[in-house]
Amino acid sequence: MPIDLISEHLNGLKVLKPKVFGDERGFFLESYKESELKKYGISEKFLQDNHSSSTKDVLRGLHFQWDKPMGKLIRVTRGSALVCEVDIRKDSPTYKQYFMIEISSKNFLMLWVPFGFANGFLTLEDNTEMQYKCTAEWNPKAESAIKWDDKSLNINWGIEKPILSGKDSFAESLNDWENKKESDLITFRKRNI
Repeated sequence: MPIDLISEHLNGLKVLKPKVFGDERGFFLESYKESELKKYGISEKFLQDNHSSSTKDVLRGLHFQWDKPMGKLIRVTRGSALVCEVDIRKDSPTYKQYFMIEISSKNFLMLWVPFGFANGFLTLEDNTEMQYKCTAEWNPKAESAIKWDDKSLNINWGIEKPILSGKDSFAESLNDWENKKESDLITFRKRNI
């Protein structure tokens, strides 16, 4: 198979790995193939592709969007990053739990993240490039961030002072955000994935 399912986590996350064909010239892989992903229950339509480049020790996140909720198929095409997903679905048995994995241009792993997770990553090398396919278009009026070092989540990033954006520096804890925004929250729809 061109894409293998490596493992599943937190009631919806899927670690995938495409088959890599390599020789002295380089390599070739299929990073996206609709029929292969459908075999693993990933049938969402992708509406937007994102690509970021970051220096070492940049931490982006933990970001999420509630209208329209956004699923992501994530991979690193240069360098390496520690990717963290926090389950923020209140009705999920893994609510407030997180999963962390290193994804790099050398291990070729991909991560499927259904909507209902807050996404973040820490770059482990300079010029790390992250690419992800999204199931919704970005909506700046319906997105937010959870503080990267939220005490209630107890995420071990392995760094004390990452490089943060202004937005991420002032993000709230998940508990504060939910208490403040309760009237704005929608219940994330469950999907069979």
